[in-house]
Amino acid sequence: MAAAFSQQAPIEGNPKAAIRVIIYEDLQCPDCAVFRSMLDETLLPRFKSAVAFEHRDFPLAKHVWARKAAIAARYFATVSPGVSLEFRRVTMAHIQDIGKDGFDAHLEAFARAHQIDPAKVTAALSDAKLAAEVESDYRDGVARGVAHTPTVLVDGEPFIESFPVEDVVKSIERALQSTRP
Repeated sequence: MAAAFSQQAPIEGNPKAAIRVIIYEDLQCPDCAVFRSMLDETLLPRFKSAVAFEHRDFPLAKHVWARKAAIAARYFATVSPGVSLEFRRVTMAHIQDIGKDGFDAHLEAFARAHQIDPAKVTAALSDAKLAAEVESDYRDGVARGVAHTPTVLVDGEPFIESFPVEDVVKSIERALQSTRP
């Protein structure tokens, strides 16, 4: 079952591609950070022109700042989709450095580094529209049976939490083959 295309979800790769890889992620999730590395090191270089990698927010309750991070990423998307994707990438790369209590400082530093007023970013954390976008992704994930992150759907085939990148590559290649005449 193919996932519906989201109007708000950040996309890497080719947004017009027939094949979409849907990624339900939590920006505080260590397994999501591992998948982020797979995406940057293997999947995007190999499939960037042929596949849309669509990020959906699925902040888990056990992660104290994951929801705030998802809302902040949505705010950064209103500034620039590239800034939003960079925020996702940088945040996941520094989960250990941020720790349980360092998210606010991380958010402020990221905003300043991109000449974005930290007060506007902090105010955006209370923005009902941005929170609703995150909640919509979360509800969509729950409706699809998502319970863990990352959950990656390749043409409906799920990859959950920890998995070899080679398995995802094979699944994408099969999906691409199915679109060829």
